[in-house]
Amino acid sequence: MAAIALGSNLESKFGDREANLEEAVRLIRPLGEVTGVSSFYDTEPVGFLEQPRFLNAALLLETELGPVTLLRELLVVERTMGRERVGAVAKGPRVIDLDLLLYVDAMGRDVVMSTEELVLPHPEMQGRRFVLEPLAEIAPGMVNPVLGLAVMEMLHTLRA
Repeated sequence: MAAIALGSNLESKFGDREANLEEAVRLIRPLGEVTGVSSFYDTEPVGFLEQPRFLNAALLLETELGPVTLLRELLVVERTMGRERVGAVAKGPRVIDLDLLLYVDAMGRDVVMSTEELVLPHPEMQGRRFVLEPLAEIAPGMVNPVLGLAVMEMLHTLRA
């Protein structure tokens, strides 16, 4: 089971921000079984502030793909939708942003890993309301194994 964050703040050939998120979900479906998609949340940009507002969501995917293979497939989805990460402004405007947040393997074990390509759990998720609010809607009890906190607990910590 994988938890994936989605975000968009630009229009594209698919339409507006909402259409971009819907297209991303459609393109992710062949990677496994989508078991949950959150509502879409209109949010302020973080980091690079001189850009349009974002629309964010979270998705749960049951997949047979390992975490690194899944990440690579998510990057293919981004490129298919017109996003190029190389040379782009960090935290800048984008048609689509897909982040692998949490991954639980087939044995029910939380995956913790740190390579140049992938860090799990996502190292910044606990500080991002735009990630935690949608994820809490569909997986409030999913745990960040490094912090030992469930998604809802991380969200409450942010609000405190």
